[in-house]
Amino acid sequence: MLDALTLDQLRTFVTIADSGSFRSAARKLSRVQSGVSVAIANLETTLGLELFDRSGHRPVLTAQGRVLLGNARDIILRVDVLRAQARGFAHGVETELAISVDTLYPMREVARAISRMRDDFPAVAMRVWAEPLGGPLDALRKRRCALAVMVGEDFRDPRIKFEPLLSIRQVAVVASTHPLALSKAGQPMELMDVADHLQIVLSDPSDLSEGQDFGVVSPKTCRVNTQDTKHNLILGGAGWGRLPYWLVKRDLEQGTLVRLNVSAMGREGEATSSAYLAHRRDEALGPAAQTLSDLLIGHERDHSFQS
Repeated sequence: MLDALTLDQLRTFVTIADSGSFRSAARKLSRVQSGVSVAIANLETTLGLELFDRSGHRPVLTAQGRVLLGNARDIILRVDVLRAQARGFAHGVETELAISVDTLYPMREVARAISRMRDDFPAVAMRVWAEPLGGPLDALRKRRCALAVMVGEDFRDPRIKFEPLLSIRQVAVVASTHPLALSKAGQPMELMDVADHLQIVLSDPSDLSEGQDFGVVSPKTCRVNTQDTKHNLILGGAGWGRLPYWLVKRDLEQGTLVRLNVSAMGREGEATSSAYLAHRRDEALGPAAQTLSDLLIGHERDHSFQS
């Protein structure tokens, strides 16, 4: 009967397949070889088929054994995950961790920290949102996330703790084929120079900036909901706008985008803002969230996107 199948038998089966012999498997499992042989014999009896051909010097997986080996690995992995989750519950580890990241911030830095965090907490599910402007703070206030990465000092709340990360450069750019690039690239520009050209602007998904505009200097705007949309519209020549330098560095090097020296947007059309890792003061971070926080803060000491 299949009900007699045990996890120990499956682990023994996989270990023999991986090590190449019963003797090597016994050594890895810290058992006597006869015990390993009995475990496999019982498993084969339960399944009603042979997993190994023992006629040669070393055991070789049968055709059926090769198929069932993948299933055995999957079962062992699932059990290991179940055990890890149970241990996590016992120690207060989160089942899920959510983080909201400002679209100005390089997501690959968050990815690196998440990857390292999951070495210690592999069973924790992740949710990651990329949100502009007041989105990350709104996510914290509404408890949609435990951590948020914010850029700039425009949004604050006394209930939220902020810890500095790296600095983010934003530069005014336009497609090399755009009329502004053809007539004004490299030259100092006033507001009147861009007034007749469409500025691509990110919309705030929250209501925190209601009645306010940040970095909007043209009366003609096209408002979009994602940084990728803004980037692609500018690349396509629909208009001009300000984008993080890390995002457009390659475009500038390749000449598909050019910088605009709009004095109203900072020296040479550039502005630098600090990024912050934020979390609620009134809620303690769980083990996984604290580890991710430490990794982000520690990691950022070695990175800068100012150049």
